[in-house]
Amino acid sequence: MNARQNAIEFVGTQTSPNGRGDFRNTSLTELYASHVFTESVQKARLPAEVFESLQQTVKRGGGLDPSIAPAVAAAMRDWAMERGATHYSHWFQPMTGETAEKHDSFLTPAGDLKAIAKFSGNELVRGESDASSFPSGGLRATFEARGYTAWDPSSPAFILENPNGATLVIPTMFVSWTGDSLDQKTPMLRSLDVLNRQALRVLRLFGNETASRVECTLGVEQEYFLIDRQIALQRPDLLVCGRTLFGARPPKGQELDDNYFGAIPERVLAFMTEVEFELMRLGVPIKTRHNEAAPGQFELAPTFETTNLALDHQMLVMQFLRQVARRHGFLCLLHEKPFAGVNGSGKHNNWSIGTDTGENLLDPGDTPESNLQFLVFCSAVCRAVYRYSKLLRLSAASPQNDFRLGAAEAPPAIMSVYLGKDLTDILDFIADGSGSGAYPHEDDAERAIPMPILRRFTRHAGDRNRTSPFAFTGNKFEFRAVGSSQNSAAAVTIINTIAAESLDFAATRIEEGLAQGKEFKSVVRELLREMICEYRPVLFNGDNYSMEWVEEAAERGLPNLKDTVDCLPVYTEEDSIALFGKYGVMNETELHSRQEIMAENYCTIRNIEASAMLRIAQTMIFPAVLRYKANILPALTSITQKKVLSELDVKIDLLIQGIDELKKQLAGVKAQKNVMERAQYYRDTVLKGMYALRVIVDNLEMITDDELWPLPKYMELLFIR
Repeated sequence: MNARQNAIEFVGTQTSPNGRGDFRNTSLTELYASHVFTESVQKARLPAEVFESLQQTVKRGGGLDPSIAPAVAAAMRDWAMERGATHYSHWFQPMTGETAEKHDSFLTPAGDLKAIAKFSGNELVRGESDASSFPSGGLRATFEARGYTAWDPSSPAFILENPNGATLVIPTMFVSWTGDSLDQKTPMLRSLDVLNRQALRVLRLFGNETASRVECTLGVEQEYFLIDRQIALQRPDLLVCGRTLFGARPPKGQELDDNYFGAIPERVLAFMTEVEFELMRLGVPIKTRHNEAAPGQFELAPTFETTNLALDHQMLVMQFLRQVARRHGFLCLLHEKPFAGVNGSGKHNNWSIGTDTGENLLDPGDTPESNLQFLVFCSAVCRAVYRYSKLLRLSAASPQNDFRLGAAEAPPAIMSVYLGKDLTDILDFIADGSGSGAYPHEDDAERAIPMPILRRFTRHAGDRNRTSPFAFTGNKFEFRAVGSSQNSAAAVTIINTIAAESLDFAATRIEEGLAQGKEFKSVVRELLREMICEYRPVLFNGDNYSMEWVEEAAERGLPNLKDTVDCLPVYTEEDSIALFGKYGVMNETELHSRQEIMAENYCTIRNIEASAMLRIAQTMIFPAVLRYKANILPALTSITQKKVLSELDVKIDLLIQGIDELKKQLAGVKAQKNVMERAQYYRDTVLKGMYALRVIVDNLEMITDDELWPLPKYMELLFIR
């Protein structure tokens, strides 16, 4: 047997380990957030005036009073050390898409070979890092390397355990010595502040004087694949690229629709349970787990949280999916398209806005046609998607997600909004100039569904459209284009900012109308008609997967940025620079930096993939095919049998040609003048060469002796666990 077959045999003996998480011996309520420096812990450990000042910063968004930092640091240190922590870490989110951390000990020498535990207010509030070692898009260099981490008190500190100890983890922002953001969190926090200010302006015009803050809420659904680690270790492409570069389609994929919501395999369920145990200790409110559509694909979904916390938690979700998978003998794949021919993985972002008094501003209520406040907020979001659809598309762009978007399994690259028939009819009714007071709508009796046993079972007012990239789902918008490996902070930053601009527009229009002495409701209806007529082209309730929609969208004037390379210029377009600059979310320098980082990342990933493809083809596939030819050559005697050999020789020649062609294409990268040209070259030339080589290798897989084929096949990767 070869290494691949040995791995398959080993998997058959695998059982679920006794993991660290066992809910049978632990109360859920006691477990939840037990490793978090929560508000209740702060209240118990901090002086009253320090606690009140800190909560003012957290809940009202005011600046932090530096004088309280020493008291907070001391309480944090004592609490953490009681739970076994020996180190603390400033935890931040650089432009790598991952998190970063550096651990410093509480231990401080005190003379005479003695030591004390120390953690000062300054160490809590500020740290320093070599910013040149992270992607900066030219903002930092080796000779200009200083970067700072700055405490984010709105996301509570927590404790991460390891087999031999624990670390106090402090969420932070990351900026350069010049003050430019080098992370995902800083612009996102700025966008939350902008959205709050503009939403409050609109609320005040509607007479709401009780709300003091508008919060953005978020629920992030995480899709992923689980592959047995022993089998995955035989796939260099999975280990290096996170996706399969070769692989013929198996006899069975997801055609039977039997995986979605199917019974969860025991070994996978044990893994899921331990993931939830770890995450719940950190205050991540995991709500749902289930099989996804593709074999080997699963989903985890938390309940809604304030956005900053939800974004930190989604990074922890990805971290623990990977860590716990290893303990259970799995490899967790977060790549958007690890396997050809079956669904890829996304990260649905359920976005809404509400007040600190508990009002959801995107809740239509029982009579949405007369709920003017809801209609203004909903229309502001729709207008934002229409006016800034290229920015929204940019927020989901990545070299990995390029393989997923538009593949008849995920939303297309064209940004549109699904509102459902009822809400769309209401908006059409308003836009036609007839007002909004007499729109007919179904009552519960008309929405009733006959069901045995259940007396009362009514359908929702609106259906679900899973093909839409930006869908209204009752009291929130679901942005479905973001990829499974991406940090959602980039998408949320853009959604918040463009929504804030539209709310600014709405508030200004209402203020102008009132200043002219017009009646409030007539001003609002006039505003709604103006906005609806503007954003109507972006509304689409049909099948976003169809080619007819691509043609219709072009007629409507909607952009179709098909891949990351198409999206790159959007960062530095005049409208983008003006928008982010106006609201102080990102300056022009930061936008240029992000553009360069994304372009460099695209080129680097494509180079890694092409290089890995060449190595696998030359050192694994080619020798295996030659061995196969040598094995069958003595047995081929008849003319018909020799035809098999002739066909094999043709395929081997094609393999050699494909390898040589991809080598030449990779060598051509050096001739490109700048990073944007390199990105275009990788997309237009190298990627096509990679696809051509894959077709050749996949055809060879279908005819080569199974015992000689070195790479685990799709059937083994997707169905053995």
